[in-house]
Amino acid sequence: MNEPLMTAQTALNGVHQDRAASKGAGWLATLRRFLVFIAAGNLVWEIAQLPLYTIWYEGSPGEIAFAVAHCTGGDIVIAGASLLLALLIAAHPTWPEETYGRVAALTVAFAVPYTVFSEWLNTEIRGSWAYSELMPVVPVLDAGLSPLAQWIVIPIAAFWWARRPTQKASP
Repeated sequence: MNEPLMTAQTALNGVHQDRAASKGAGWLATLRRFLVFIAAGNLVWEIAQLPLYTIWYEGSPGEIAFAVAHCTGGDIVIAGASLLLALLIAAHPTWPEETYGRVAALTVAFAVPYTVFSEWLNTEIRGSWAYSELMPVVPVLDAGLSPLAQWIVIPIAAFWWARRPTQKASP
């Protein structure tokens, strides 16, 4: 075989291997980006909504810090479990290239009802936390509007951010 033809074939093989590697790693990069956004977004949201809970007025700084850390950790678990269930039910083997929207919609569809249940359980049954008078409550659900919005806004934003193309360094 002549030299230019071998060089072209080697280059083409490298391109195919790069594409295969990037597709194989696409789901992992997407999961990582999703979870990083979920963690950061929920941390910010938990801090921002503190005045909507009585702990902001009645808790010590240590109790407030623990509540933020505990709730953010729980948010990460809720998001991860909801995403895993959605992936098991709806993901195509080439996810995230295919069925991305379906997985995203199911993730939110699993997280929102869990949040409504958790808010009801912890405010009405266990008394683990209470809303301040500033928290708008959704009447039929008896759940705070802020945590409900949290589980719509943050996962949708996380899915949008996770799918954005990453910048590759130029050689």
